[in-house]
Amino acid sequence: MRTDIKRVAVIGAGTIGASWAAYFLSRGLAVSASDPSPGAPDLLRRMIADAWPILMQLGGKPDADPTAWTFDADPAKAAAGCDFVQESAPERLEIKQDLLARIDGALPADVVIASSTSGLLASRLSERCAHPERVVIGHPFNPPHLIPLVEVVGGAKGSPEAVQAAMRFYRAIGKHPIEIRKEVPGHLANRLQAAIWREAVHLVAEGVATVADVDAAISEGPGLRWALMGPHTTFHLAGGEGGIEHFLHHLMPAVTSWWKDLGEPDIDAEVQRMLVEGVADATGGATTTDLARRRDAALVRLLSARRGEEA
Repeated sequence: MRTDIKRVAVIGAGTIGASWAAYFLSRGLAVSASDPSPGAPDLLRRMIADAWPILMQLGGKPDADPTAWTFDADPAKAAAGCDFVQESAPERLEIKQDLLARIDGALPADVVIASSTSGLLASRLSERCAHPERVVIGHPFNPPHLIPLVEVVGGAKGSPEAVQAAMRFYRAIGKHPIEIRKEVPGHLANRLQAAIWREAVHLVAEGVATVADVDAAISEGPGLRWALMGPHTTFHLAGGEGGIEHFLHHLMPAVTSWWKDLGEPDIDAEVQRMLVEGVADATGGATTTDLARRRDAALVRLLSARRGEEA
């Protein structure tokens, strides 16, 4: 598969695609973008301008050019001549299948096509492609220009060469790719998020705690540790000098008893009302725009602190 990547096609230039485009540009790559929305070029331009100072602070190349992008509403034309494709169209199987087939037909077989899908299977996405072996999942976490994680899935049809090419590319531009070795709906990180949120909803529905306190139980507790290490390593430390072996021996009976008591909430109208009102109370009426701005500013501080530690 092609490894000398200088120009990336960003197919689907909404919130996720525009964020990807800004990140690629900051790493010195040229971008060819496409989206059917008439307002897509303006959104792309605003996203790049807003994200650029942060991207330069977080390791962007000093000579990177924020204007090194072109736009074509036709995805096949936008993809032609590119060395890597990042597709971020709406999360609907039929839309992505048609789109990927068009892109596949416009590119030589050595160009990897990566989909940003948050939960669809690679083997289904590539069903209409002449070269399904080069179609992989390259799922970012929102916002892609800030969060390092990218989940790479080859699935039943993706070749090992395509998976490794995607892994090398993402790693080379400063991302933290992980390989998902077996196709499952939702990949890996979203399944973990879904598991935690299911229990969070259950606890609210059962009146155990408010939405605000359930959220605080994560953001003011284990979430702080999770920003530094994952659950297995966290529990390795919880085992003290004996590490994970001690933890498994002494604490697993308690943990498994909790597992058996976890809930499966029914998201009926009443539970939905509790969640909507609870989120409104927890956020103090702040708009999603304000909340996202606060989150992103905090993410920049956190990422900068982590970069300082690594240095």
